[in-house]
Amino acid sequence: MFRIGMLTSGGDCQALNAAMRGVVKGLCEKRDDVEIYGFQEGYKGLIYSNFKMLTSSDFSGILTVGGTILGTSRQPFKLMRVPDENGLDKVEAMKHTYHKLNLNCLVVLGGNGTHKTANLLREEGLNVITLPKTIDNDLWGTDMTFGFQSAVDIAADTIDRIHTTATSHSRVFIIEVMGHKVGWVTLHAGIAGGADIILLPEIPYDTDVIAEAIKKRKDAGKRFTIIAVAEGAISKKDAKLSKKELKEKRAKHSYPSVAYELAERIQKKTDQEIRITVPGHTQRGGSPCPYDRVLATRLGAAASEMILDGDFGNMVGVKNNEIVRVPLSEIAGKLKYVDPDSSIIREAKMTGISFGDERNPGI
Repeated sequence: MFRIGMLTSGGDCQALNAAMRGVVKGLCEKRDDVEIYGFQEGYKGLIYSNFKMLTSSDFSGILTVGGTILGTSRQPFKLMRVPDENGLDKVEAMKHTYHKLNLNCLVVLGGNGTHKTANLLREEGLNVITLPKTIDNDLWGTDMTFGFQSAVDIAADTIDRIHTTATSHSRVFIIEVMGHKVGWVTLHAGIAGGADIILLPEIPYDTDVIAEAIKKRKDAGKRFTIIAVAEGAISKKDAKLSKKELKEKRAKHSYPSVAYELAERIQKKTDQEIRITVPGHTQRGGSPCPYDRVLATRLGAAASEMILDGDFGNMVGVKNNEIVRVPLSEIAGKLKYVDPDSSIIREAKMTGISFGDERNPGI
């Protein structure tokens, strides 16, 4: 028998089911002796040997279904070498489960933290292949991750809906988009939704610059301003603080999130009403968009080919719309940030979008 273990780890996102379907269909097209062991709730299932046997029929009809049929959980990489409350060595437990089931390969779908653990298991001698899953699109080694475009579509739709009500009011509307460390979703959704100001973690903002941009719009007869802000956006002043200082400063405030802090700061510098919208986990939910269905299917099929080739220790990625195999050792611990000097930022500024970092005469 050809035994494959499979798990989905980290934050939920669209097209996880589509990607797993691609893997299984690719394998079953070539072999008729495939056994699938689906681990429940990510690495947690692998640690505690919580799994269920699956057949190819379990992966039929799930192409358009959001979420993951295996469930998921966050298991921080920094705690993987820390024994659990019962003293269990998690890494040894995962290895034990793998060998107990006599697996030929472990297929892991996840983001940055998930890939760190996958690389750890590779270093421990397990056959591992990964697929790039995250709405943040921040995984090193691939141009695109599945889940990203679906999240962008939802965030952009939120901005679109705010636009229709914004035309009726003289207000500043702040839409807080997911993205703690990187701003890809906010950048793309902001441009697609026609946001006037886009604030990203990679480009620290100046509140005075934002206030001036709002004032210029009002003076030009534009009655509203739409700001798309990533949840990890940071001011220039705070960006100068150490991690410890920033943590202490935030502990003293009671803002629910960055949007509320930003709203208070802008309110003090402008005479306009401010409203906040936080789409939150809606960006992770629902059916995957067609783009993600195609991407996830391609990545899944390519992963099955890698498994059959015995080419382990890689992530399946995409470069220039072509599928590539990227060594896990090159990916683990790296993030793909938005480059403040990239062409997409420059082109967005050319259309008058402010990133809150410098005064834009075109606004």
